[in-house]
Amino acid sequence: MIKKYKLEIILGAILIALSIISLFVGVIDVSINDILNGNSQALMIFITSRLPRLLAILCTGMGMSVAGLIMQQLSMNKFVSPTTGATISSAQFGILLALLFMPNSTLWQRAGFAFVFAVLGTWIFVWFIQKVHYKDVVMVPLVGIMFGNVIGGITNFLAYKYEMTQALSTWLVGHFSMVLKGRYEIVYMVVPLIIIAFIFANHFNIVGMGKDFSKNLGVSYNAILFMGLTIAAMITASIVVVVGSISYIGLIVPNIVAMFKGDKIRGTLIDTALFGAIFVLVCDMIGRIVIMPYELPIELIVGILGSIIFIVMLLYRLRYGRKAVNIKELLKQHFDVA
Repeated sequence: MIKKYKLEIILGAILIALSIISLFVGVIDVSINDILNGNSQALMIFITSRLPRLLAILCTGMGMSVAGLIMQQLSMNKFVSPTTGATISSAQFGILLALLFMPNSTLWQRAGFAFVFAVLGTWIFVWFIQKVHYKDVVMVPLVGIMFGNVIGGITNFLAYKYEMTQALSTWLVGHFSMVLKGRYEIVYMVVPLIIIAFIFANHFNIVGMGKDFSKNLGVSYNAILFMGLTIAAMITASIVVVVGSISYIGLIVPNIVAMFKGDKIRGTLIDTALFGAIFVLVCDMIGRIVIMPYELPIELIVGILGSIIFIVMLLYRLRYGRKAVNIKELLKQHFDVA
């Protein structure tokens, strides 16, 4: 039993250790002794800032990774993600419309707009690629990137025209510095959505095989396809509303996990969620430490590390193809480890 879930146990232990460390990393020193001794200032910082930030980071990492995994499985394309599928751009467009038509809107009202437009944008993207007969592995994400750029261009145009650029800037670059108690709880929606995704994981696998294959097994292709896309879009929108845009996570993390555990979504979903949370947590801690007491946006750190990791992954694929990574074999080849 333990051997079967060895990777999940290791990732879980790493995540718990990093989470504890993260709670005590910041501009203001907060120690365990201050918490245990009931220091009022330390407790206030811990409850209103550090703990909400950690929970938002965990939900963001897990949510964006699982959203990317679902989109890749449904489209059978490893380059599709909330970034390359125009989901993030659509959510930002929805937030802008909420700011334009409802200037005094609450966070939940903005989230409602983001949900609607993220779902619509993702559906339109998938509908469009289904109409394209030439579905090259690179062509599909390129269509998504172009579609996302069109939506982003419209968003920027409206923002400049109505002088909303400063208000919108909060959601254009991802950061956790503004995550405080009372204004981040929407991101909790990620948890039930991930559970639903796990329940229907096998259905997503079947739909990813194609319409005819799904029909033969008695699975409603369109219903499961749009349910999966809706889950991915709602996860992405709930994160964008609270944190802002964070690229690469939904693209890189599922691919890294697939290199070790294969493509079956039920077998990789938990690992993908855990590794995504670890990746975002590490990036956030780097952003807080590098130029302390100032802080770098999480989008910048994820972009730098994500680009490097993605290039390494491409080089590995070019050399070994889709062969799964065997750590013992790699160590033996390069370091003569028995």
